[in-house]
Amino acid sequence: MAEKIQSIRGMNDILPDETPYWQFIEEKLRHLMQLYNYDEIRFPIVEKTALFKRSIGEVTDIVEKEMYTFEDRNGDSLSLRPEGTAACVRAGIQNGILVNQQQRLWYMGPMFRHERPQKGRYRQFHQLGVEVFGLEGPDIDAELIYMTARFWKMLGLENSVSLQINSLGTSESRAIYRDVLTDYLNAQRELLDEDSLRRLETNPLRILDSKNPQMQELIEQAPRLMDHLDDASLKHFERLRAYLDAVGIKYEINTRLVRGLDYYSKTVFEWVTDRLGAQGTVCAGGRFDGLVKQLGGRDTRAVGFAMGMERLIALLEQDELDKQLKHPHVVMLMMGEHAQNAGLALAEHLRNEVDKLRIFSVCGGSSFKSQMKRADKSQAEIAVILGDDELDNDVVTVKYLRADGSFQADGSIRADGSQTERSDNEPQQKQMTQQQLIEFLKKIVVKD
Repeated sequence: MAEKIQSIRGMNDILPDETPYWQFIEEKLRHLMQLYNYDEIRFPIVEKTALFKRSIGEVTDIVEKEMYTFEDRNGDSLSLRPEGTAACVRAGIQNGILVNQQQRLWYMGPMFRHERPQKGRYRQFHQLGVEVFGLEGPDIDAELIYMTARFWKMLGLENSVSLQINSLGTSESRAIYRDVLTDYLNAQRELLDEDSLRRLETNPLRILDSKNPQMQELIEQAPRLMDHLDDASLKHFERLRAYLDAVGIKYEINTRLVRGLDYYSKTVFEWVTDRLGAQGTVCAGGRFDGLVKQLGGRDTRAVGFAMGMERLIALLEQDELDKQLKHPHVVMLMMGEHAQNAGLALAEHLRNEVDKLRIFSVCGGSSFKSQMKRADKSQAEIAVILGDDELDNDVVTVKYLRADGSFQADGSIRADGSQTERSDNEPQQKQMTQQQLIEFLKKIVVKD
């Protein structure tokens, strides 16, 4: 027997029992983007390595250790994208859609980093990203936070996440603060761990983001960036807070919330959770006013955010999401060869007549008991049963599969979503003509 080929470690299959969660998030995301009038952009998975070296930085862990980089047949160095912002900026510059224009863009897709796989962190992971170009005021920063807050409500996660905000100031004020921070950290070198000693030489602001418990007291006592901001950045931050207060979005000012690269400026924000262990950040955003120019475009103000799909799904799996997932309205059960032919044709006719009707046809000619097991597993609300008796009488049998469903005792159809308590005398199945079935299913779909 040939050796089985396994998937690459940290690059996971998404199986049918998991995809409803993905589809649920994707559907909500697309609806959210329509509400705010943002346009989708799609760009390649593979980019020139130089793009990420210039945007992320050559001395970062991502570029030095985590990117999937290779040479193609022409000898060009290419990389699988480790994040979406740089690729989005490259696409905007290359296609001329950023010059003297405002763009509100969103994207979704896989990213790749070669790091140790663990819960919530994979080598192939998926991000939702939003980037806005050509706007510099705190109003657009606030809109992005409004958007993310609405997204949590749409997903039912508003009580699972909390918002942290900070300001990084301008590159000039941050440079002054970097010198102050470096002096403080150099005086405490014996307390720094190995990662922090390395960052002290390349990216000292990132030390403030260390999760090492032994360094938390040192970090708490470090000089605050907020105390070294320029007046314009302070005003920007105060106006952002006013926008959030106006709609009642709660937030915490986290002075340790930083980004290490020079093209970041002013607003940074994160939505965090305490329900995923160490992988607590579910959405990270902020302004990157210097990146477009750094990648060869004109000086362009920009702001955006990204969130990881896998972490959102990990949160959703802890809640009762099942009620919001779209199961079939109807499962079609067919007893015998003639019923199989008629049943498949009937299912197509019903799909034509009832808009958005979801039908699961049990194929394979198995026994009624077996088909009922599959019907129950499908979590459909209604079974439409077709056998020899139904064919002879030109009717179908309609059966409620859920305990709370029934037909009224007088034989009329109760499918209007009313909350009237069901009587024990009300039957859970009834025979109908095709036209009666169509009218019944229209009400079922409307109720859904």
